[in-house]
Amino acid sequence: MVTLAYFILAASASPQVQQLTYGIAKTGQFLFPVMWVMLIQRHRPKVWPWSAKGLLFGIIFGLFVAGIMLLAYRFVLRSAPFFLSAANEIREKIDGIDIGSPTIFAAVGVFYSLIHSLLEEYYWRWFVFGQLSERTSLIKAIVFSSLGFMAHHVLVIGTYFGFLSPITWLFSFGVAIGGGVWAWLYHRTGSLLGPWTSHLLVDAAIFAIGYQIAFQIPTN
Repeated sequence: MVTLAYFILAASASPQVQQLTYGIAKTGQFLFPVMWVMLIQRHRPKVWPWSAKGLLFGIIFGLFVAGIMLLAYRFVLRSAPFFLSAANEIREKIDGIDIGSPTIFAAVGVFYSLIHSLLEEYYWRWFVFGQLSERTSLIKAIVFSSLGFMAHHVLVIGTYFGFLSPITWLFSFGVAIGGGVWAWLYHRTGSLLGPWTSHLLVDAAIFAIGYQIAFQIPTN
């Protein structure tokens, strides 16, 4: 619902309206877990432990995924016709939300990699996976929370590649697999540090690719 609001329904609005919609929608999303726990479940939210347990695995997995993404872009995607077409639309979107300068785009990339990835781990692993794991089996909790994590990415990826495109679903299921690994890691360690660090590295790779798309950096 959040992605539908700011990314699709507000897409034709001015950059200011799109940014405002994003801010309101995201604030609502990330406040919801705390309000749910306090007002519906009637107990104080517990702060997750910041144990380094699982951190090494998270780093290795994040670097592995980031490396695959960067290599795929360098040797396959950047010259593929379907990706070239999508790249034009991605550049239009970047300009449309007024982050078309290298400095602003890099700042947004840092924010997403460091802060937004942590907020997503808090929402999808601590809250969604955590709530599901109290009510169903571990496997079901991992699967359903990961499919939920995937769902909003389908809207973003499908906008550029088409909602019936195999590429959209290939990339989206890749997101679900990542979410499943991070949910499993959180379950094993009880800490978001490993999943967050892993997520951070993947997001950094996404924005590195986005930077090249946006500003036509030669890769030869």
